[in-house]
Amino acid sequence: MWLVVGLGNPGPDYAGHRHNVGFQVVECLAGGAKFASNKRAKALTWEGRIHGRRMVLVKPTTYMNDSGQAVASLCSYYKVEPERLIAVHDELDLPFGALRLKRGGGDNGHNGLKSMRKSLGTGDFYRARVGIGRPPGRMDPAAFVLRDFSATERRELPEILVRGADALMSLMEHGLETAQSEFNT
Repeated sequence: MWLVVGLGNPGPDYAGHRHNVGFQVVECLAGGAKFASNKRAKALTWEGRIHGRRMVLVKPTTYMNDSGQAVASLCSYYKVEPERLIAVHDELDLPFGALRLKRGGGDNGHNGLKSMRKSLGTGDFYRARVGIGRPPGRMDPAAFVLRDFSATERRELPEILVRGADALMSLMEHGLETAQSEFNT
């Protein structure tokens, strides 16, 4: 069993924001399947199999800063260890559309990862980092992540989301090194 967590903020006001690209990749992986409210945790979940892989796809319903609560609760319920947990999140330090898979590491100022590390007591889980680029000029990074993608970026986004979903499947099926060699850009 794999637990794949898309990080983002809940609600329609945040749906198109850069900070919600983790939600969008997980929704793409679900392929139109419906997420249900999970009574065990503050999350929307989808449980099933994709290409024979049993997984739970998760979108916490807490704000980004508290997403670790839902993740820790679901890891405990499903008895998922960090080596079977993937966090999908936005990454300011990667150009728009770039993708990097890795295991472990710091939170690099990302409040969703910080919350997960605190709630789980470890940062030794997989990460799928989706590049959103740096803010223009002197714009505050916090304001930048809470803005919608530009019209040009929105046209490119569907391909990026599919690539992210494919990278997650490769990671689960073939392991980190193989997935990195194919998808890290």
